[in-house]
Amino acid sequence: MKNRLSVKPWILGLAVVGLIAGSLLISGYIGFVDSNLFCSISTAGPPAITGYSPAEIQLQSIIHYATAKIVPQQSLDEIHISFDVLKVRCPCNFLIFGLGHDSLMWASLNPHGTTVFLEEDPKWIQTVIKDAPMLRAYHVQYRTQLQEADQLLSTYRSEPYCSPTKAFLKDNKKCKLALHNLPEEIYEKEWDLIMIDAPRGYFAEAPGRMAAIFSAAVMARNRKGSGVTDVFLHDVDRKVERTFAQEFLCKNKYYVNGVGRLWHFKIPPAANMSKADRTSDRYC
Repeated sequence: MKNRLSVKPWILGLAVVGLIAGSLLISGYIGFVDSNLFCSISTAGPPAITGYSPAEIQLQSIIHYATAKIVPQQSLDEIHISFDVLKVRCPCNFLIFGLGHDSLMWASLNPHGTTVFLEEDPKWIQTVIKDAPMLRAYHVQYRTQLQEADQLLSTYRSEPYCSPTKAFLKDNKKCKLALHNLPEEIYEKEWDLIMIDAPRGYFAEAPGRMAAIFSAAVMARNRKGSGVTDVFLHDVDRKVERTFAQEFLCKNKYYVNGVGRLWHFKIPPAANMSKADRTSDRYC
């Protein structure tokens, strides 16, 4: 969510409205459509967000994007990569690093699922939630700075609790790349989709996305349930994002597709990896 105040072309706003409106029409009014095509809002189960039905969230999204001048930071092609996965996997657990102008859209595209946002700036959370109180967002404190990226990459192997065979997140204070102080809900759930579009990573004192990328890799490898973890990384035009993706998300092994500034990975749990990969001291 690098540039929260940037104004995108009006055509992208219309496209996002069409994307959400189309999904709502498909899921809400074509009752006989196979649920594998899209996650129906009529699916049995509790609403994704207390006090709001999935239909209400989707309708709110349409109104919001139809009247907003500031629209999502990702391009339509980039959005479609994640949307295509959501059509298959929702309702699912969707964890997003970053809160921004696209957050209401992502929540509305995962009806009856759990969509949670992790944001570094508590004031920005208040700004966004004021207009979209149905969103679930937590403040996250990072221990890293972008200017430390090279050092972290060259030294993390010296800490055993950063290694792929021993790494964990909760209370892992020894590994600086591990997000050790997240809300309990983040550790309790297994996340089917993880999007990394934050924290800020465009000036030296910014947290950078090193810890977010590392922690996403650990979550995926430590998954106990069936299936892979779909991980989406934005802003891959930047050195740190590319380098840490190569190191921890394994572009040569788990990269699926990408467009523009977005890469998509499917990372299996360690239990489903080959013995050589499962016991290696390298993530990739």
